[in-house]
Amino acid sequence: MGNEVFLTRTAAYLPLEPVGNDEMESVLGMVGGRPSRARRMVLRSNGIQRRHYALDRETGEPVMSNAEMAAEAVRALGDIGEVGCLATATSRPDQLMPGHGVMVHGVLGWPRLEVASLSGVCVAGAAAFRYAWLAVRAGQAKRAVAVASELASLGLHARNFDAEAEHKVQALAERPEIAFEKDFLRWMLSDGAGAVLLEDRPRGPLSLRVDWVEMSSAAHEQPACMYSGAEKNEDGSLTGWQRYSSDDWANRSVFTVKQDVKLLNEHVIRLTLTEPLRELVHKHKLAEQRIDWFLPHYSSNFFAEPVAAGMAAAGLDIPRERWFTNLVEKGNTGSASPYIMLDELFRSGRIEKGHKLLMYIPESGRFSTGFIFMEAV
Repeated sequence: MGNEVFLTRTAAYLPLEPVGNDEMESVLGMVGGRPSRARRMVLRSNGIQRRHYALDRETGEPVMSNAEMAAEAVRALGDIGEVGCLATATSRPDQLMPGHGVMVHGVLGWPRLEVASLSGVCVAGAAAFRYAWLAVRAGQAKRAVAVASELASLGLHARNFDAEAEHKVQALAERPEIAFEKDFLRWMLSDGAGAVLLEDRPRGPLSLRVDWVEMSSAAHEQPACMYSGAEKNEDGSLTGWQRYSSDDWANRSVFTVKQDVKLLNEHVIRLTLTEPLRELVHKHKLAEQRIDWFLPHYSSNFFAEPVAAGMAAAGLDIPRERWFTNLVEKGNTGSASPYIMLDELFRSGRIEKGHKLLMYIPESGRFSTGFIFMEAV
């Protein structure tokens, strides 16, 4: 069975002041000097009102690195004692090499310890959580920290698209926004970091016993849906950045984040929620338990109703009054979102002894998903 594992502290770090909907383009800039046609439509759909960017409002330059942001979240856990394992996650590290984890370790300046770098998209955060959980469960560490961070704004700034806008001037005259699959993500993603401390014993006044963490991938069924550092081909395959010239990197904005919205809408609920959850309902007898808090990570309020329908279809119909999300106020911070969401609920005083929590963490990268089940002790 292994050791019991307890989540004893949470923390979040959101850089600078929150940015309202009408301020976004002044921070991120206008592609080709033109206001985005997609912005209002996307914001109306996703329901986000405020988010954070680690960009100086005057210069558009970053005020910190991704690794520094992750370290701020870890420091916000407080005085936690000696840690045996640090598991980190991000979608877009500051560099290709070395790994994100050792860069975070370097910023923290902690003594020698085990460090892991988990990559992917949103599920990277769940993978870091699972890695830290397994380290404590196996007795390899008495304390482990998992941290997820995203510095999305660097890739969303207009300067990343200007070369492509210039390159496609004729097409843009007829359709003045960047291709929708690139432009719409500029109004969806933002910056932030979150961390948790996992230990082999509870710590007052509130601890969550982490009973299980389940992850799975449906990459065998569908091609990539959300990607960066690549271009998508007609057959759904990806051609990676190393196959392109340095001129192409700019002219095709190869490193920007793209998403196949049609593929997303068709498959994300079935592949990341209904099918895997149906198995977990049976495996863990979830339908026979009262789940007091459901924490779904979704990128947009657009998905709230589909998630509710997918839950019901999987045999787990949790009333909406027992859902918790802070998407509207904190934005979609990718792999960090579940941590930032959990931190707010953990500190709210609303979790009572015996309460059971289920977290749902999907990603559309190639339709992976994670579920975390905890009980307050």
